[in-house]
Amino acid sequence: MIKTKVMTDILKQVAGIDVAQKELVVSLGKIDKSLEAEVYRCKTFANKLSGFKAMLVWVNKHATEQVPVRYVMEATGVYHESLAYYLSDQGLESSIVLPNKISNYVKTLDEKSITDKTASAAICKFGLERKLEVWQKPKRVFKTLKQLTRERDQLIAERTFLKNQLHAEQAEAEPSEDSIIRMKARIALVNTQEVEIRSEIAAIIKQDAKLMKEVQTITSIPGIGKLTAVTVLAETNGFELIRNKKQLVSYSGLDVKVKDSGTSVKSKPRISKKGNRHLRKAMHMPALTAIRHDERFKSIFVRLVSKHGIKMKAAVAVQRKLLEMIYIIWKTNKPYDIQYQQKKDSIAI
Repeated sequence: MIKTKVMTDILKQVAGIDVAQKELVVSLGKIDKSLEAEVYRCKTFANKLSGFKAMLVWVNKHATEQVPVRYVMEATGVYHESLAYYLSDQGLESSIVLPNKISNYVKTLDEKSITDKTASAAICKFGLERKLEVWQKPKRVFKTLKQLTRERDQLIAERTFLKNQLHAEQAEAEPSEDSIIRMKARIALVNTQEVEIRSEIAAIIKQDAKLMKEVQTITSIPGIGKLTAVTVLAETNGFELIRNKKQLVSYSGLDVKVKDSGTSVKSKPRISKKGNRHLRKAMHMPALTAIRHDERFKSIFVRLVSKHGIKMKAAVAVQRKLLEMIYIIWKTNKPYDIQYQQKKDSIAI
C-alpha cells in the first residue's frame, strides 16, 4: 500500500545528464505532490551504445513506471548527439538545452564547487522545474550539411598550414625540392577535395526546394554567401533550438560578458565565446565584407570605432548584427531590404 501511494504521488521524473566525450553522469530526480524537486540517484555510464542501454536499465529500476522519464541534457558540441538519437529511436522523450541556460541556472543554486555530479544534478533540477520542449530528431539534411561544412573548414585550415610550410621551405637557403613537390601535391589534393565538398553541398541544396529558398533569401543579406547561410542553418539544425535573437547570439558565443562589481571589480566588456565556435568563425569574413560594401554596416562599424577605438570589437558587433539578421530573414522569409533603414528613418522624422 505504501509503495503504491508513493508511486501515484509522483508528478514528474527527469534524468539529468552531464555529457562528456567518454562518459555520461546521470542524476535521477522527481517531483511529488509537495511540488519539491528531489534528486535521489546518480551514476556514471560510458558515452557509447552499451552505456546507453545500461543507463535505461538503471533508470527503469529506480524510476516509477506510471510516470514517463524525461531525459534532459546540454547541447555540448557533438558528444550528446548519439545519446539523443538513441533515445529518440527508443521512443523516449528528451530535451536538449542551450548551455547558457544551464550555466545561468547553476548560478542561482547554492553550489560552492562544480563537479560532473553537481552539474548533472543541476541539469536534473532544471528539467524538473522548467517546462521544456521535447527534442525532435533534426532533418537528415542538416546533419549531412554540418558534417560537410566542418570537413571543409578542416581542409581550409590544413591548406593554410601547408601553404605556410611551403613558403618557409622555399625561403630556405637550400630548400628541399622533394619536400616542395610533396607539399604542392598535398595542397592540390586539398583543393580537389574542397571543390568536391562544395559540389556535394550544392547538390544537396538543389534537391531540397524549401532549403534552396531559405538559402536564397538569407544570401540577400550583404556579405552573406551560400556557404555562410548553409553553415548557420547546419549548426543550428535549421534554428531548431532557437526561439529568439538573444538565444542565437548566446548559442554562438557572441554575447557580451561584463564583470562589474562596485568600484573595485571592473573589466572591459568582451564576448563570452561560450558557444558554437563554428558559428563565430562563419560570421568573420561576411562581417568584413558587409563593412566594406554596405553603408548600413559601414556606419555601424565607424560609429563603434569612433566610440571606443577598437576595430576588432566593432567588427564583432557587426558579426552579431549579421547573425541576428540571418535569423530574422529566415523567420520572416522576406529578403533583405537595403532601403529599410532609410524608410525607418523617414518615418521617424
